[in-house]
Amino acid sequence: RRVHGETGFELFTVSMATPTFSALLVDVSEGVMTIKLHRPKRKNAFNSEMYLDVVSALQWATSRDDVVVALLTGSGDYFSSGNDLSNFLNIPDNMTPEQLSKKSGDMLRQFIRAFIDFPKPLIAAVNGPAIGIAVTMLGLCDIVYASESATFQTPFSKLAQTPEATSSFLFPRIMGLSKANEVLLLGKVLTAAEAERVKYVSAVFPRIALEQEALARAKELAQFPVKSLIYSKQLIREPIKSRLYEVNENECVRLEERWVSPDIAEALMKFMTRKTSKL
Repeated sequence: RRVHGETGFELFTVSMATPTFSALLVDVSEGVMTIKLHRPKRKNAFNSEMYLDVVSALQWATSRDDVVVALLTGSGDYFSSGNDLSNFLNIPDNMTPEQLSKKSGDMLRQFIRAFIDFPKPLIAAVNGPAIGIAVTMLGLCDIVYASESATFQTPFSKLAQTPEATSSFLFPRIMGLSKANEVLLLGKVLTAAEAERVKYVSAVFPRIALEQEALARAKELAQFPVKSLIYSKQLIREPIKSRLYEVNENECVRLEERWVSPDIAEALMKFMTRKTSKL
């Protein structure tokens, strides 16, 4: 059962049972829960299991008194290649495209709300290329570090889709309107250095040093009183929190419409054809 704690964030009355994860590696040490996206053979692409696993991990981190900070990173060479395209191509026999679209939209709503509502500091360590949802969700993290090999791309227009993870609201606030439009509409790829220059990333480290550097900073943060960190984050986020909920809903409604539109099927076929021709 959940209640609203004195901070105003949704907290748990009792500790959760230890969840099992099929698409993550999760470890807790010295006040830091490291959440590692772990589908390296698929470049850590997001399938439904990974979406649900991340929500469970953030809820578990919220419930644990020994967790002060969460650190999100990826296994292997990629941070994440974004949505697994099989999410769009494989429609269950017992489900219409419209039903699948609604189910996917509800899952995305829940996923993004987990980031909006997470009361403790959330640090991202982007260890390699990030695409789509793996880029947009970073705007809801409190601190973002990246390796020199990281890149950031949101190819929404190419795939006949629209922004998600409240990026239509947060990107212009973070990097300015013109650069946000270049990233979200044109699909411009940002290097790690460019992402740092437009203030989407706090610092860039050599690839070999990223995890160590990010973990050291997370552990330093975990030494502070957790209530102070929760209250401080609340003060920072609360002025825009209701707006984030609204934007998340609007973006999900639009995506549900996009996912059953004729032009997305055409765009996906073109993308898969180009991908196959490169093999």
